[in-house]
Amino acid sequence: MRHSLTAWLIACYAFLYAPIAFLVVFSFNDSRMVTVWAGFSTRWYATLWHDRTMIDAALLSLRIAAVSASLALVIGTLAGYALARFPRFRGRGAFQAALVAPLVLPEVITGLSLLLLFVALTQLTGWPAGRGAGTVTIAHAAVSVAYVAVVVRARLADTGTTLEDAAMDLYAPPWRAFTRVTVPLLAPALVSGWLLAFTLSMDDVVVASFTTGPGASTLPMVVFSLTRLGATPEIYALATVIVAAVTVLLLSAGLLLRARRAG
Repeated sequence: MRHSLTAWLIACYAFLYAPIAFLVVFSFNDSRMVTVWAGFSTRWYATLWHDRTMIDAALLSLRIAAVSASLALVIGTLAGYALARFPRFRGRGAFQAALVAPLVLPEVITGLSLLLLFVALTQLTGWPAGRGAGTVTIAHAAVSVAYVAVVVRARLADTGTTLEDAAMDLYAPPWRAFTRVTVPLLAPALVSGWLLAFTLSMDDVVVASFTTGPGASTLPMVVFSLTRLGATPEIYALATVIVAAVTVLLLSAGLLLRARRAG
């Protein structure tokens, strides 16, 4: 029984990670054919380094992800705090339903609704003058707010109100109790929420495709358009760079966490 479970576990992990290992290996393939090995080469990394379209799209995606994650963090934290600390207020049901809607709605519906919103705003107010990086940032922030709010609400429900009540019993005003007690307790949730929102923005294709305009293609959109004609070793090289960057970040976080626990 144990051997069969081990074999099943190995098969599941192989199903998940074997394609990633495949693209990492073939990113060093000298041939342009992604299924024929023609020798070791790093020329596709050089091609990627000089591909201005890919680099500009990556920088644009990073800027959009950072700004949208920061906006989602502020709004989502306030929304999660309201749901966790104010169990009864008028319109709570509607507020909660609107907040969690992006979690259950298909992305195509979310993207289409945001597109119609921007078009209506342009006709009524003249803003935004055109769709681009700004509208994508707002759209990504609107979608990510729900994820941040869920994380923050769960953290507040886990910590309770004991420490906050103790701080206010010691004559700390509510705002000081929030900044000195609640925010430090929320720090892990805030970091997790920001990283989650950042990752969702970097990974999104559907919502960005609906809300962007000419000259504002994000990295996932560029990659998707290129893969429609077939994958190339340059895309494999890009994927390998992303995998390496994520691996370094995870290892660094693990080492910092271990050092903190040891200290």
